[in-house]
Amino acid sequence: MRPAHLALAVLVAAVWGVNFTVIEIGLGHFPPLLFSALRFLVAALPAVFLVGRPTVAWKWIVAVGLVLGVAKFGLLFVSMDTGMPAGLSSLVLQIQAVFTAAIAFAVLGERPTRLRILGMLIALAGIGVAAVDEGSSGPLGAFALCVAAAACWGTSNVLTRKASPPDALNFMVWVSTVPVLPLLALSLLTEGPGRDYDALRALDWQGAGTVVYVAWVTTVFGFGAWGLLLRRYPASTVAPFTLLVPVFGMSSAALFLGEPISGLRWGAAALLVGGVALTSLAPARARAGAGTAAGTTSPAAAPSAVHLVDLPPSEGARTGS
Repeated sequence: MRPAHLALAVLVAAVWGVNFTVIEIGLGHFPPLLFSALRFLVAALPAVFLVGRPTVAWKWIVAVGLVLGVAKFGLLFVSMDTGMPAGLSSLVLQIQAVFTAAIAFAVLGERPTRLRILGMLIALAGIGVAAVDEGSSGPLGAFALCVAAAACWGTSNVLTRKASPPDALNFMVWVSTVPVLPLLALSLLTEGPGRDYDALRALDWQGAGTVVYVAWVTTVFGFGAWGLLLRRYPASTVAPFTLLVPVFGMSSAALFLGEPISGLRWGAAALLVGGVALTSLAPARARAGAGTAAGTTSPAAAPSAVHLVDLPPSEGARTGS
């Protein structure tokens, strides 16, 4: 990888990692579901008029938009709003790689190798350590919501694999159009029109800046740069850089939010990152009953360590997080 592209890959990982700290700041200005809706609205406009027509069927755009945009990000933002620390959120979400592999096995028949199974067990041990750490200092309910968000992320990764979008940025921009109205409706129902109105009326430069960052910097720039890298290099070369996301996430949260990083959390980070590395980067078996004799490559062979939007993103060969 050329030095400029190496720097770009690290920059994207940093952008996606710092995103969790920005979300935490934004939640001080907006209710979580309203904030998530604004994020997708700003990500979609005006980009939707610049990226061209959708490159995949609408059924995939709607499915990923609902599972990723409404369920995953709705759960994540509510989780962080109810006490889940930003740095720990960036770490726990990495368990999406395990959910992706498990769901791909159940739905697509992609049988994981023993090395991938070992990676999943190590990552799950990391989640257990993180849960013990969070249980001693924070609400376990918020932790559970973050794990549920990772499960939704894994589901959306499998849906994205089925869609196989040729242009990651085009796909993400169109996906961003789907969650806006459902999230606004949920916000009005659960957070209340009065709270939403007060948040919008009190909008200041810091609040607006958080929306711009999570929408344009994380999504438009992040996906555009990631797609560029995936067009130039194999996914197995690019995908490992996403393992830097929790490093930047935990570091930025400690630096800007003063979040402590306990010994247990460092242990959880080591287990999770190591387990996700094995799960995402180890070779996978082809689907049961499917071969590659014709010269084609099984989708299971692609690393699954890319973060959609925040992180980013888990199907490097398909989506470009």
